[in-house]
Amino acid sequence: MSLTFRGIVVPDRELAWRFSRSGGPGGQSVNTADSRVELLFDVRRSAVLPDAVRDRLLARLSHRLVDGVVHVVASEYRSQHRNREAARARLTQLLTDASEPPPPRRRPTKPTRGSQRRRLETKAQRSRTKELRRPPSE
Repeated sequence: MSLTFRGIVVPDRELAWRFSRSGGPGGQSVNTADSRVELLFDVRRSAVLPDAVRDRLLARLSHRLVDGVVHVVASEYRSQHRNREAARARLTQLLTDASEPPPPRRRPTKPTRGSQRRRLETKAQRSRTKELRRPPSE
């Protein structure tokens, strides 16, 4: 089952799965079931990523990457199957968010004449309010 984000389909052969025993509740099978799931995806060596997306992912996920590989862990469920789904969903969301194109550059603007006038009127009104709070001068 492949992983899809922003129209890019990552085939199963580029995903690596690891399973281990999970901590927490589990009943009788807690010491025998490998329900903890680790999902690894090599961003740097992926053949399906366009160069622009790869560069964006490498830059934005730099704090999460180890040798260009992003690592996601899921162990909140007792079953390995549900943890696999959770890890796949988490990686999909992570890649979707990190590959978002940058927003358009802000064009600097100047305050309008009306907004400058309103700002000065508000300041003057505030000044008058505070002036009325002072005790009368002799």
